[in-house]
Amino acid sequence: MDQHDGSGRTGTYLKRILTSYDETSGTNFIDVKRLPDIKSISSIVDQLLEILFPGYSGKREITRENVLYIVGDLISQVIKDLEEQVLLAYKHECPLNDCPKEECNRLAAEAVDALFDAIPGIREVLKYDVKAAFNGDPAARSEEEIVICYPGLRALAIHRVSHVLYSRRVPLIPRLMNEIAHSQTGIDIHPGATIGEGLFIDHGTGVVIGETTIIGNNVKIYQGVTLGALSFPKDSCGNIIKGKKRHPTIEDQVTIYAHATILGDLTIGAKSLIGSNVWLKDDVPANTMVYMEAPNITFRSIKG
Repeated sequence: MDQHDGSGRTGTYLKRILTSYDETSGTNFIDVKRLPDIKSISSIVDQLLEILFPGYSGKREITRENVLYIVGDLISQVIKDLEEQVLLAYKHECPLNDCPKEECNRLAAEAVDALFDAIPGIREVLKYDVKAAFNGDPAARSEEEIVICYPGLRALAIHRVSHVLYSRRVPLIPRLMNEIAHSQTGIDIHPGATIGEGLFIDHGTGVVIGETTIIGNNVKIYQGVTLGALSFPKDSCGNIIKGKKRHPTIEDQVTIYAHATILGDLTIGAKSLIGSNVWLKDDVPANTMVYMEAPNITFRSIKG
């Protein structure tokens, strides 16, 4: 049997793989303190959704009589667990950014406090998101159905939480949260995106919303839409310049139909309509319809 002392096939592979670890790279986490744990973040996300939509999961029966105790318990648990994960994220960043280590505890506590300060406001915005979905989808039978079943609403709720942490410059955690939403819904929203109230993502699978995207109020987006970057400015050494606005601005009451691709730092004016499969790289004035000419379709009978 192969041993780990260098003999046999295992030893051969082991030596080669260990040699690949010698190079300093973001693919190695050797001698690194504990990183935030995606399973813990996933559990925290579920608990935050329960705080945002009390009782929606059906795991606990919440009543007027017990809501104080159940939600209080949830808040206490999330504060403890999230602060621990945020602290791990900050500690990981310390050697990368020369962050004073004594500041990590304070930063973690302040970030979690900022999130819980924001939750009442997030709930108010989510009410508009739910109404937008109900008013925008004739198949919707109730607002409760939207909260329980609609992937767009779930992705938005998680985004609105992660965006608060992203705005506080919390490392790693916001991206983990949105990747959880992405894996669950097929909707990929970068936590940096700024999204107004009343967004309805209909169906949602394949929607991509980039980091510097700005979306106004009462916007409707269908499946497969990409709000992406056209190109990346580079410095004199050829390195990508980060932090520049490179994604679209979508103004109020815009509708974007399935599989439209909108790229770059451009503006889609208010109340415009972007048709399916459109590819856009330029500004669109307000109150404008943009659509592809219908293709020629041929019908032929099938001879049996």
